[in-house]
Amino acid sequence: MAPNDSAETIGEATSTVVGRRKATRYIVPVAVAGVAAATIGLVPALASSGDPDLPKISAQELIEKIAASDEEQLSGTFKISTDLGLPLDGLAGSLVPGGGGGDKDAGAAAPQDKLMELTSGTHTLRVAADGPERQKLSVLGDASEYSVIHNQGEVWAYDSKSDEVYHAEAPEGRDGGEHAEKAPKGTEGAAATPKDFAERALAAAGDTTSVTVDGTAQVAGRDAYQLLIKPKQSGSTIGSVRIAVDAENGVPLKFTLSAASGGKAVVDAGFTKVDFAKPAASTFAFTPPKGAKVTEADELETGKDERGEAQKALPGQLAELDGLAGEGGFNVIGKGWTSIAEIKSPGGKGLPEAGSGDMPAEAQGFLDALGDKVTGKFGSGTVFKTRLVNALLTDDGSVYVGAVTKDALVRAADAAAK
Repeated sequence: MAPNDSAETIGEATSTVVGRRKATRYIVPVAVAGVAAATIGLVPALASSGDPDLPKISAQELIEKIAASDEEQLSGTFKISTDLGLPLDGLAGSLVPGGGGGDKDAGAAAPQDKLMELTSGTHTLRVAADGPERQKLSVLGDASEYSVIHNQGEVWAYDSKSDEVYHAEAPEGRDGGEHAEKAPKGTEGAAATPKDFAERALAAAGDTTSVTVDGTAQVAGRDAYQLLIKPKQSGSTIGSVRIAVDAENGVPLKFTLSAASGGKAVVDAGFTKVDFAKPAASTFAFTPPKGAKVTEADELETGKDERGEAQKALPGQLAELDGLAGEGGFNVIGKGWTSIAEIKSPGGKGLPEAGSGDMPAEAQGFLDALGDKVTGKFGSGTVFKTRLVNALLTDDGSVYVGAVTKDALVRAADAAAK
């Protein structure tokens, strides 16, 4: 790290990146698109075609370059791959809030479930943006295409394979109007492009983080600097984050998240083609094809509330994340890359024990295959593992979860038991 790249100045620069409300987000609003939970892997594997000779730049200067970037228009193609190391294909969607449990009445075009497919495997996407009012994201299949279009006050989703359409109004304030400050909490968007991933990673920079410039690269035909972010702490499952930053305009072009255990990248998202010219207005125009089934978001119901009245599907449910902790609440142990969330289950009851009659033998065998039995001062429990996020569920119902090793979870549970 250059002499002027102290943890304090790096932290100030990264807070500018995250805190600054840019005009364009390059993504469809999460409350409508339903792209759940940050940390899902959108990963494009891109090969560098050379290391351009660029002027020297410090890590702080490069972060400030990202913050100063004011590009509001772009179009391009990027590849996405995710390798969380789950034992079953598609299990990622069932573990991420919003995935695998959407409203069946919403149809095949409903974004909540459809876009969760991006949490595993490799995918090719096209993206276009024209300021905060118009964005389009398309997932390309072998013989089909799934698109989500945000055009001013409307959001459309279309699945060409099933010929189904989903329609909703954009959340109030999403387009920067007079009610912008009243936009639903938690609807700022989930990571979908290298820029989104980069901002979230930079938010973690501070005295627990090493931030350096690690050479140059060429991504999608453009010269780029490589920003390398690594935890200083031991016990994290995250090995490093590498961000390729456009040398001309400061836009992140590629994001790679590597696990501390090595192997294939957990997340590797980057452009294969990108153009910063204004997209044609027709890119964001959409009319449902003749004969297509159209589902309106306000027609969907997700159950009854405590008064027996129907609850609407969007946008509130996806925006309210505070209820994740349940009645028991949660506590954060540690800081930085080794932070662990401690969640107390209401009633203090964990998984049913084998042989208790509360859990079928097949289900017990499935859980045993996913997790490792552990013991400590806290008693006993099971650690469920991915390459990135691990969780310890104790027999008394407490949950400890974080991007940390199994041993770190056990130590946290032991400390909480004192």
